Amino acid sequence: MTTKQKIIIGSLETITLPDLAITDIQVRVDTGAKTSSLHVDNIKKFKKNGKVMVRFDLHPDVYNLENMVSCEAPIHDIRRVKSSNGTAEQRYVISTLVKLGSELWPIEITLTDRSDMSYLMLFGREAIGERFLIDPSKAFVNS
Repeated sequence: MTTKQKIIIGSLETITLPDLAITDIQVRVDTGAKTSSLHVDNIKKFKKNGKVMVRFDLHPDVYNLENMVSCEAPIHDIRRVKSSNGTAEQRYVISTLVKLGSELWPIEITLTDRSDMSYLMLFGREAIGERFLIDPSKAFVNS
């Protein structure tokens, strides 16, 4: 039996979400979070060709809030999520591709307001899966 070598990642990385046309977004790698979460604004549920969708805006560059990207994606699920401060909320969940280094795979992302957080996205343990090992003393290893 062959075992695939796991890739080392740091506590911070830069990813791409190609389905959403988002490149070079900095994420906080967080094994305490089950699902990844993304800071978005103006979340609107709608139907398109019979599919239930969600439309949202995000600012991929925290240093340039004038740069805004509008996205839409099918709603994969709606979940009750408890945040790190202990409050729970219903969140839309989308399924989308993520690229980190040379790896490309589908992940689930919850959409929420993370405006009071330092990073626009948390990269949770379901996204990390069995692909990576985390070295918390490093950052941007695969960026």
